[in-house]
Amino acid sequence: MEQIQSFLPFILIFVVMYFFMIRPQMQKAKKEKKFAEDLKKGDRVVTKSGLHGKVFDFSEKNNAVIIETGAGKLTFDKSAISLEMSQKLNMPATEKK
Repeated sequence: MEQIQSFLPFILIFVVMYFFMIRPQMQKAKKEKKFAEDLKKGDRVVTKSGLHGKVFDFSEKNNAVIIETGAGKLTFDKSAISLEMSQKLNMPATEKK
């Protein structure tokens, strides 16, 4: 019984770390993967480096997306597309009163 009590703080620390650190990261990674898979031509996106553009085409061979910008067409890995910034870009504008 004493051995279990001595390990109890470590078990509690692991449980807290799992629910506050590990699990949210896994859920975020799953959302980003689904977002990258659901991209389609014409979607407006923002890369993690801040480049704004529109999806022009896909390169399945390289798991990349070709983005059309004002400067031309650029190729990025699908993982370089930012979920949060792209969602903010595509949210409808709210009217100010």
